[in-house]
Amino acid sequence: MTGPVVNFADEFRDPAHAKSELARIARLAAALGATRDKPVSIMEICGGHTHTIFRHGLDRLIDDGIEFVHGPGCPVCVLPQARIDECIEIANRPGVVLATFGDAVRVPGSNGSLLVAKANGADVRIVYSPLDALALARKMPEREVVFFALGFETTMPATALTLLQADREGIMNFSLFCNHITVPQPLRVLLEDPAMQIHGFVGPGHVSMVIGLEPYQFIAEQYKRPVVIAGFEPVDLLQSVAMVLTQLVEGRAAIENQYGRVVRAAGNPQALKAIETVFEPRASFEWRGLGEIEWSGMKIRPRYAAFDAEQKFGVGYGGTRAETAPELADCRCGEVVKGAMKPPDCPMFGTVCRPETPVGALMVSTEGSCAAYWQYAGRRVAEALA
Repeated sequence: MTGPVVNFADEFRDPAHAKSELARIARLAAALGATRDKPVSIMEICGGHTHTIFRHGLDRLIDDGIEFVHGPGCPVCVLPQARIDECIEIANRPGVVLATFGDAVRVPGSNGSLLVAKANGADVRIVYSPLDALALARKMPEREVVFFALGFETTMPATALTLLQADREGIMNFSLFCNHITVPQPLRVLLEDPAMQIHGFVGPGHVSMVIGLEPYQFIAEQYKRPVVIAGFEPVDLLQSVAMVLTQLVEGRAAIENQYGRVVRAAGNPQALKAIETVFEPRASFEWRGLGEIEWSGMKIRPRYAAFDAEQKFGVGYGGTRAETAPELADCRCGEVVKGAMKPPDCPMFGTVCRPETPVGALMVSTEGSCAAYWQYAGRRVAEALA
């Protein structure tokens, strides 16, 4: 061996590379006349990017002239209380085993969480994939196993392939409570909000790995905002910010791909085919903080209605809908989700709402922006609040 082994993690965490990108960002911000009082606002859509920013202190390295705005890119955070309530109603039905990911069991509905339901007798189990839920259905043919399916386009293919597997095997005691949602539609809502001043976007690389670049085209064409699809290492984020700024300096708005080592312009055809086979868009879906958004959620196609828990149990959009109760008076999850407020500005942040005693969904989820602030910037924030 004649030299050091370099891999992607090393390359995209390299301090020298990061310093070079920071210098480029500073030059571009100066060219735009950006200052701390008049910053360029860049929304990172994905909660994973929010955590990268705080884990590596990018918010402090990029201080003057650039403001990170945290977007609605955490699927657990944007679920409204009504969907949690409907899920709990299904979990409480006799004979049901409710399977879902760890984050989802702690998200509060209007009368508690799935974890509370479990404590009260519901059979709620944590799984690591939809295939784990299907395995439960195979083992317990006398029980109805419902998978609480949620996530953006990133997780849809796995859910779709699991349902197709259940169909092939004829496992009819398995169904999905479908809460899959899409990234582009809420961005249109934010761009239509005159109170939002977003100059550009850093897009989620894992979502684009599935859907490609075209679904964001309307942002550049209709709203004249740059979008750069980014990876999840610190240099990925810095390069992406520099690419957004370059477009602004040059007076352009385009969809660019910083995450070319993973994302292809057309996305993943096989994953898209699985999604298309199983799901179709809902006419409307409710989001925490953003309300009902047209064509922003997915539902199971009629061909696979036997696997649709909403129809099987007559709840949600397939039957009786729960009403979304108002958030607690001081909880600002809705405003944080849409980028109108930063987590430390919520009166509950760091006081009654902490990771060990979460009040809002954004403190529960591992991708939530409140959790990111507290986990990586808690001391700074606590000092500022003192």
